[in-house]
Amino acid sequence: MVDIAMIEAARDRLDGRARRTPLLSSPFLDEIAGRRLFVKAECLQHTGSFKFRGGWSAVAGLEPSVRARGVIAFSSGNHAQGVALAAQLHGIPVVIVMPTDAPKLKIANTRAFGAEVVRYDRIKEDRDEIGARLSKERGLTLIKPFDEPLVIAGQGTTGLEIAEQAAEEGIDAATVLVPCGGGGLTSGIALALESRAPGFKVRPCEPKNFDDTTRSLASGNIERNAALQGSICDAIITPQPGNITFPILKRLCGPGLVVTDEEALEAMALAFTRLKIVVEPGGAVALAAALFHGKEIDGDTVIAVTSGGNVDTDVFETALHRH
Repeated sequence: MVDIAMIEAARDRLDGRARRTPLLSSPFLDEIAGRRLFVKAECLQHTGSFKFRGGWSAVAGLEPSVRARGVIAFSSGNHAQGVALAAQLHGIPVVIVMPTDAPKLKIANTRAFGAEVVRYDRIKEDRDEIGARLSKERGLTLIKPFDEPLVIAGQGTTGLEIAEQAAEEGIDAATVLVPCGGGGLTSGIALALESRAPGFKVRPCEPKNFDDTTRSLASGNIERNAALQGSICDAIITPQPGNITFPILKRLCGPGLVVTDEEALEAMALAFTRLKIVVEPGGAVALAAALFHGKEIDGDTVIAVTSGGNVDTDVFETALHRH
């Protein structure tokens, strides 16, 4: 199981590697949200996503002899880039299994970090089977995108920073909204805040029709999504919560929040115009929840994580034009 000691150890491994991303605010966004709103800008992390934290934590945490043989990961793009850069900086081989419909920018960036990219059809093929097969054939260590303790610990360092930065702002109680796919970032932040800021409550945020975590928290059991395509929020579309992450989410998180693709696009535009940051659709769902679902949120202070900024130009243009 992942605990605060593992998160602290991950922070030590990430020291001098990960950025301490800023906690941003805007009076214009406060007005829309109807409360104080702070944005943890993980879109400014290396590779444009919080995923670098977990990727580096996992690669650096391997035994040297195991690490030297190389690693493999499956991802629609952000975990891919995080693991690829971590592997490149360690000078080891890396293979990334990516869906054919992954954003072009994410595919190009992953290859630029030196990874061999293996494409698959997410509707017809099983990424877990492909990853397991290639791992066995080539002797590579599989680094899962969320259901891996070293990855969760790395993502949890975001929560340590939130606790520190909130204290600097004089915040002792807040609702923390986190974009949620498989739950690695959400569970890691929740564990960190349980220890370092117990007055904070974490709530996962998801796109409409891909709200497996929200439904799972409501039922108390792991629920699956009916489809794996159909939202622009590609970064956080997963079949279901993880077997490791869900018990943490169930114990520590409040109810999930669900936003539409249109709300995510609007949040992207507002993040750009008011905070001057670029956020991808999946990375914007927590900000969208804070801005447009205020009646579902308690308290006078909200912290929304913008988890990634790797968006194709045409999608970003669509967001700005709609705004």
